[in-house]
Amino acid sequence: MEGQVEHKTVPVNGINMHFAEIGQGPLVLFIHGFPEFWYSWRHQMSFMAKQGYRAVSPDLRGYGDTTGAPKDDPSKFTTLDIVGDLVELLNKIAPQEEKVFVVGHDWGAVASWALCLYRPDKVKAFVCLSVAFNPRNPMKKPLETLRAVYGDDYYVVRFQEPGAIEGEFEKMGVKNVLKYFLTYKTPGPIYLKKGKPFEDNNKLPCWLSEEEVDFYTTKYEETGFTGALNFYRAIDRNWELTSAWTGAKIQVPVKFIVGDLDLTYNAPGAKDYLHKGAFKKLVPLLDEVVVLQGVGHFIHQEKPREINDHIYNFISKISSSNQSKTCAIL
Repeated sequence: MEGQVEHKTVPVNGINMHFAEIGQGPLVLFIHGFPEFWYSWRHQMSFMAKQGYRAVSPDLRGYGDTTGAPKDDPSKFTTLDIVGDLVELLNKIAPQEEKVFVVGHDWGAVASWALCLYRPDKVKAFVCLSVAFNPRNPMKKPLETLRAVYGDDYYVVRFQEPGAIEGEFEKMGVKNVLKYFLTYKTPGPIYLKKGKPFEDNNKLPCWLSEEEVDFYTTKYEETGFTGALNFYRAIDRNWELTSAWTGAKIQVPVKFIVGDLDLTYNAPGAKDYLHKGAFKKLVPLLDEVVVLQGVGHFIHQEKPREINDHIYNFISKISSSNQSKTCAIL
């Protein structure tokens, strides 16, 4: 696939945003999570390009070949900054498209929910993987809640002190760190004890090759982890800046897909939230919730064929619906 992908960089929102693209047609924006960059969407991009779409996947600020974000200032990594980057990217590379299809996973899902919330006028429909919409709780900051529920060794809490976890990751080795996160398939929270957060992992699942891990490793050896970790360090700042959206609903069509072994699906209250009506109330245009059996967090890499089909079928459904509405108006 790499030989067919075009790589470009454009100035947006005070940074230089790198993105990969392949194909021609209506734009599908793929937004990656942690610890990834555009490459995590390799299976979906090539597939959607063959179906007649323009697949675009940027490296978010702090990740990959995107440069210019102040890594020493986590407050510059809020969802408002990220959505600002994405909106300006779309304005520059697809000025003729009023709205685009969006697909997001992990932090890319968080960024996509924010895009749908702040700028629904830019989104035709959203395919969300793994991380459901998390409404703002006006009574508690996120970090306080996470620490109370999971304790100080919970990975998000451990990520907070600048430089601390980076130092531990350096001792562990970049490749070992990436292997640990990319192959995590325990239906429970990630805990990182101080000193040696996890044991070395020399085994890879059948869906992830040594060469693919090396591709990730080479990039993270160049960039380090700080930019990516700053997303976690800005979670309380996100809460402070988004009070205006307290109680707001997501007003775009959404399809949500998660693995039954995903740590997010097994978080306290998650299954009731997704299946007993609360999620649907906050996302009224929710099409369906799909739970894939025996699948972990990195669902789009573990089960690319299934995810490709879900993405294509949903986008085709929305496109057909929009075309029918246009014909009815004419």
